[in-house]
Amino acid sequence: MSKGNLVTSLRCRSRARPMDRYDRLPPELRRWVANAALPWSAASVLRIWSRLHLETGGNVELVLHRLDQAERRMLTRDCRQVWGETYDGVGG
Repeated sequence: MSKGNLVTSLRCRSRARPMDRYDRLPPELRRWVANAALPWSAASVLRIWSRLHLETGGNVELVLHRLDQAERRMLTRDCRQVWGETYDGVGG
């Protein structure tokens, strides 16, 4: 069997499976993601979690509150893009 293009000096990308990344999230963050309204990727939510964890001095309750706020902002933005600037979040 020829290796053809399989031989390269380039570094390989990590091929971690998405569920493995999810399983490695902190337990509190896994619970939050499981109940989130948006489909967060483990990588993106962990990046935000880490930043907020530093900003809040490790206050998990405050980090989760700030994640809720971020998700609400994203939902509001998405709703306005779909239904227009007059969308008020009531009734659609």
